[in-house]
Amino acid sequence: MAKKLVIKVTAGTDAPERCSQAFTVAAVAVASEVEVSLWLTGESAWFALPGKAAEFELPHAAPLPELIDGIMAGGGRITLCTQCAARREITEKDVLDGVRIAGAQVFVSEIMPDGVQALVY
Repeated sequence: MAKKLVIKVTAGTDAPERCSQAFTVAAVAVASEVEVSLWLTGESAWFALPGKAAEFELPHAAPLPELIDGIMAGGGRITLCTQCAARREITEKDVLDGVRIAGAQVFVSEIMPDGVQALVY
């Protein structure tokens, strides 16, 4: 059975340690050959936009742009919540290449198969 990890990030610059932890876990999982789906919700939604991750700073943490690049280069999927995007007036044309916008139905379909682990930060 393939390993899959679904992570929902709810924090951004408002809770930098939780935010960084989510991206770090996702990047390490991808590097460990785990199938990763990282969901950006709430304040983390801003990191779907070009340049926003570069503005994030947390001492002793890996730079967010490097973590995002590692996740995507390793085959991980990054999804921006539909409602979170709409509340921030973010559209598909605004987001980083490779980031999709999807809603709760897609999230539920990803976490329901046997053996899937979901983490919320």
